[in-house]
Amino acid sequence: LGRPRQAARAAGMALAMRKLLTGLVLGAYNLLLFALYLGGFGVACYAAFQVRIYAIKNYGYVIHEFDPWFNYRATEYLGKHGWSAFFKWFDYKVWYPLGRPVGTTIYPGMQITAVGIWKLLGYAASIFNNKKMALSLNDVCCLVPAWFGMSASVFLGLLTAECSGSWSSGTFAALIMSIVPAHIMRSVAGGFDNECVALTAMCMTFFLWCRALRHDPRVTDGGATTDSYLFGALSGLAYVYMVAAWGGFVFVLNMVGFHAAALVILGRYTSKLHRAYTLFYFIGTAGATRVPVVGWGPLKSLEQLAALGVFLGFQLLEYCEVQRRKRNLTTLQTMLLRVKLAIPAIAAVVGVCALLYPTGYFGPLTARVRGLFVKHTRTGNPLVDSVAEHQPANEQAYQHYLHNIYHVAPIGFGLSLLQWTDANLFIILYAMVAYYFSNKMARLIILLGPVASALGGVAFGFSADQLLLSSVRKMALKMLGGESTTDDKEEDAAEEDEDKKESESKDKKTKEKKEAKEAKKAGGKKKKASGVDLTEASNHFKALLDLAQELFNMVYNNRAILVLRVAVGVYLAMQAWPKGVEFYEYSHQLAEGLSQPQIMFKAKLYNGQEVMVDDYREAYWWLRDHTPEDARVMSWWDYGYQITGIGERTTIADGNTWNHEHIATLGLILSGSQEKAHSIARHLADYVLVWAGGGGDDLAKSPHMARIGNSVYRDICPGDPTCSSFGFYQGGTPTPMMEQCLLYKLVQYGRQGIKVNESLFKHVYTTKYGKVRIFKILRVSKKSKDWVADPKNRVCDAPGSWYCTGQYPPALAPLIAKRKNFAQLEDFNAKKDDYASRYQEEYHKRMDGLKGGRGGGSSKSLNIRYVGCFDAESQLGPDKTYVGGDYGSSVELAKSFAKEGGYKYFAVARTDTDGHVFAFSSLARPPKSSDAGCEQPCLDNENYNCGCADELCGGLKPGKGEANVRRWATYEVLTKKKGSKRSAKTEL
Repeated sequence: LGRPRQAARAAGMALAMRKLLTGLVLGAYNLLLFALYLGGFGVACYAAFQVRIYAIKNYGYVIHEFDPWFNYRATEYLGKHGWSAFFKWFDYKVWYPLGRPVGTTIYPGMQITAVGIWKLLGYAASIFNNKKMALSLNDVCCLVPAWFGMSASVFLGLLTAECSGSWSSGTFAALIMSIVPAHIMRSVAGGFDNECVALTAMCMTFFLWCRALRHDPRVTDGGATTDSYLFGALSGLAYVYMVAAWGGFVFVLNMVGFHAAALVILGRYTSKLHRAYTLFYFIGTAGATRVPVVGWGPLKSLEQLAALGVFLGFQLLEYCEVQRRKRNLTTLQTMLLRVKLAIPAIAAVVGVCALLYPTGYFGPLTARVRGLFVKHTRTGNPLVDSVAEHQPANEQAYQHYLHNIYHVAPIGFGLSLLQWTDANLFIILYAMVAYYFSNKMARLIILLGPVASALGGVAFGFSADQLLLSSVRKMALKMLGGESTTDDKEEDAAEEDEDKKESESKDKKTKEKKEAKEAKKAGGKKKKASGVDLTEASNHFKALLDLAQELFNMVYNNRAILVLRVAVGVYLAMQAWPKGVEFYEYSHQLAEGLSQPQIMFKAKLYNGQEVMVDDYREAYWWLRDHTPEDARVMSWWDYGYQITGIGERTTIADGNTWNHEHIATLGLILSGSQEKAHSIARHLADYVLVWAGGGGDDLAKSPHMARIGNSVYRDICPGDPTCSSFGFYQGGTPTPMMEQCLLYKLVQYGRQGIKVNESLFKHVYTTKYGKVRIFKILRVSKKSKDWVADPKNRVCDAPGSWYCTGQYPPALAPLIAKRKNFAQLEDFNAKKDDYASRYQEEYHKRMDGLKGGRGGGSSKSLNIRYVGCFDAESQLGPDKTYVGGDYGSSVELAKSFAKEGGYKYFAVARTDTDGHVFAFSSLARPPKSSDAGCEQPCLDNENYNCGCADELCGGLKPGKGEANVRRWATYEVLTKKKGSKRSAKTEL
């Protein structure tokens, strides 16, 4: 008896030791995984910061581009004057003479965040007595994009882990997000723009929303969970921050609403979903209405009403769900109850909408949003259409901003389709919606960046989990003699399945009793028998599926297969590593190109010397130092933010573009003759500033100025919404309208044959490299200036109010009366007259005809030879001469310009219906052998390519030392030889 007891005791001790050893190994394994995941997120943060600070390393703490200068100026005002004054700030230095209520017309989240960080650092510096911690507000604003690039990467990783159920996927997603160009494009240091903060807010909102839907095994019968209350409320708060940060909050709202509605359609409605969405929408909407620029838009704007409809529908569904539990209703009875309540509810909503619609209660879709759903790429608004990033994206843009992830993301999407959970469905829907919208508008590729990173993370995480981590763990367990080969997730899943089965069995018994009663009343035993047969068939089928899964697991977890899985995993990792390094290096290379401030850039002189071109800031500093403080500066709206932010002078318009008619007045002035322009400008401005010197100068933008002006002042180009008469003839000579216009005279100032009326406009300054010219307007109307400056002439919304709008001086009253309000064209709520309808129809017809994506017009051969492709102006000849407008899309016009100037070569970079041309006598360096950007066809001849500029380049990066994206298709003008018959195809 003693020996068996001793043997049993020894066996028990051995089993206990094996369990202890197994537990220690599993504990060490889990601890190692935790360290790896935590380290992965840390590396993602480090990489996200480092890839975004090239601008600071190369140029210092400089605010970039246009919009960031307005954001910085607003942040300065908030930091200096405080919260209350900021939201009552009516700025009379912009949009002269009207002014703008800044605090109530911007999304202030980024400004509040920057000031909060600035003050917190100052407070910390005083506590720790460390002056280095106290950064200037300028430095904080420059670093905010890099800091929030880190936080966006972390929240995207958390979102991916929550949706996929894999921390490996989440870690890989965070690493990808940290350096993916689609994220970097709007978050480089110095690029103090709303999107850099908004992406963090968006990813945080999405993560908290999905976290609220996590399954709780303790809750049965579709009840609400603790997480649905807690994280549903937190997601609402995160959404409020998103609303305060960026106008793209509409996408976040509709994305969450779409996901919630899709879960209902798929039969996954639960009280958990109801609580999460109700708290998200109620808290989020309540907070959103407190953001002044949004106001009551969530309850009035057509772009946001779908989410409201989902909210109302959820209340009806939850009432039915409560009745189902209370009265033990069957599925059929529940559905009938839903239909019975839905019909009068829908009728009531339709009735309310029918009453409100004629009153103008509902706000219209904006031109930008409407452009996402129309078949053509034109919105009908020439102001919106003039912005290149509002044009559709193409495959080149996706490859440019996603690189290798462009090919990996579809794999992750396919893997996501294999896992159906509430949270995982969100990633699937997000991917489809983001791809659709980014395909419509290139700017929205920024929305595709996070989900592409998530799907890339899913692809890599799935491979790491299944081929390496899970296999190594199970092999270790087998070596230790552990019988169980299921990991913790599988055990949790099994427990959840048991809980579900228990709840389902309870529901089943309840339903059977109910059906039995109904059958008894109907006297139908056959009905009951048929129900039993159906249940048995269902059980048999489920048993077969369970058996098949068990057999698969036996084979899949076989020791030989485990070794094979590890070998395949190691092989794939070795294959993926070089691609990962390539992606990393590409992202850093692109980040350095995107980090060029554009307001200043490096370039090479003809002698090869590298210089810093700082013309734009020089011009603004000149205005600040050499003009009176009350000086008013007229320029095209693009430069308004910089003139006010750097030059500290009053501007006529800026990038806010809130007043189409006011910008059209600018277009009228710049496209008019000197005399006509002066008669208007003398009442509005003291100086005129123009961009010159080639590239993206004002001459290249001139067609848009005329079109925008003509949309309000129809006598600019009568009967022609596209203002085709405002351009150049074949041969390079300007049309009479172009030749006589003020803009052409000022941009071409100093060239032979170009004369500016010195009695009206006096040249006072040209920057070092000729990029900017400034002219003083003579005979300015002091009477109009004094009238506008008098506060008595402002219109206040109430006596003593801070909200007082300026007015145009009386001298311009006849001009203002001539305006054709563009709102009646853009607002579909407003009834259009026949003239407005014809205008829209003619505009789309002409623009679609001009665009001609594949080229068109003539197919004749020209006596030119294709030389190659350049990506920088400095690579062209030293004696290059510039022309823009229609020349940049027509190879025949470009050739004529070069030939008549006596030049041997010309280079073309097309934007859309216009572009840029340089003619020169010799090549500065050999061209590239090929570049996809140079393959854009010309509009006038299908046999030739005209290069690309800006967004038409599909997201290609600028050449070294260049501020703008250009790909110059370069040709040599050949001397005709008798009998020579060289085809265009041979030349290309």
